[in-house]
Amino acid sequence: MKKLLFPVCFSLWFGLSANAQSEGLTGSPYSMYGLGTTNQLSLGKSNALGRSGIALPGNTEINNQNPASYASVFDKSFLFDVGFQSEYNHYSNKISDESKWSFNFSNLAFAFSLSKRSGIGLTLIPYTNVGYTLLGVSSNIEGSDEQFKSTITGVGGLNALRINYGYRLSDKIRLGVSASYLFGSIEENEFFSIGSSYFEMNEDTFYNGFRPGLGLQYDITKNFSAGATVQFPVSLQGNMDRTVTKTLDGASVIVEDQEGDDVPDFKLPTEAGIGIYFSPFKGFSVNADYRRNFWSATEQTDNIGKYKDQDIFGIGVEYLKDARGLEYTDRIRYRAGFTANNGYLSINNKKVGGYAITAGLGLPINPNTHSMLNISYSYGQKGQLSNILVKENYHFITLNVSLEDLWFIKRKYD
Repeated sequence: MKKLLFPVCFSLWFGLSANAQSEGLTGSPYSMYGLGTTNQLSLGKSNALGRSGIALPGNTEINNQNPASYASVFDKSFLFDVGFQSEYNHYSNKISDESKWSFNFSNLAFAFSLSKRSGIGLTLIPYTNVGYTLLGVSSNIEGSDEQFKSTITGVGGLNALRINYGYRLSDKIRLGVSASYLFGSIEENEFFSIGSSYFEMNEDTFYNGFRPGLGLQYDITKNFSAGATVQFPVSLQGNMDRTVTKTLDGASVIVEDQEGDDVPDFKLPTEAGIGIYFSPFKGFSVNADYRRNFWSATEQTDNIGKYKDQDIFGIGVEYLKDARGLEYTDRIRYRAGFTANNGYLSINNKKVGGYAITAGLGLPINPNTHSMLNISYSYGQKGQLSNILVKENYHFITLNVSLEDLWFIKRKYD
């Protein structure tokens, strides 16, 4: 299998990393603020576990929640994970309702053991998502009482390319370090007309920066573990290309064309988290996480709000009847979870929080390895029908192919 798996992994890797973020990755109206909505999805099974997993070991599947988990990758194992997502958004305010579907890739990752005590991996995952359309936005004509209406669209977002390394300090303690390269662009297009003239403005804003992180996992007992992570603050550097085109009587003229203009840095806060993992009896396990993002320390504001500290909670459970059962249904993993956060953007002194209920299945692919087809579903809600806020209901479906291959194992029979 490894003769086929290895080239497939890297051909997919280079193909997707060349265009990691594409249009239509989200339909959330809240993606117009800041760098877009922060991606809460991860790899493999954690999407069905309330997006928790700080203390979860990564011996059979990649766990991107904590770099320390890479130290638990089984010796001589190679793990690969590719994921896709589909999102349905329904949002409403006091005036109207709208809906939108979107579909895209959600992650690409691989990991392998370096020794019996250490492991390493690389992941590519969207970090923020932008996808919105505003119709009939009214603006005043400068020096006049007259108004014109615009159509404004925004697409894009940032990606996170992260390398994770984990080392087993002892039989109970695992340490991890990560380094993320955040990169991407946000494109905003505005189209409007004044009299017989048509104007179109395009702004492409590019951001990039490096972000380090640390992780710890500690096995208190055989069935109970604790974990902690921290992502350090970083200022993302940005620049913008801007073009304004005027069309009159079918002839287009470039009114403005600027490249590489500096824009203010966008500050990402310190993100800290703690979690526990325990298995009260064979075949049943529980994950519970708490994270805090210290947005207030960045002292940033948006056009209509301020950034405030954010609290995120997640809990998930998994049940497996018999990992070596003769019946296929005995080897299916059943998962469920819940996650909630109080938001990081405060509008009119009201934070835009939300919650999600998750469920999923882990379907074995190969009885001789830990390869798994992970399917998850999430129903969530954010915002509220008050003041200028929008209430958003969304449905997420994720599909992850999580493969395991064994290297340097001699066959007993040819």
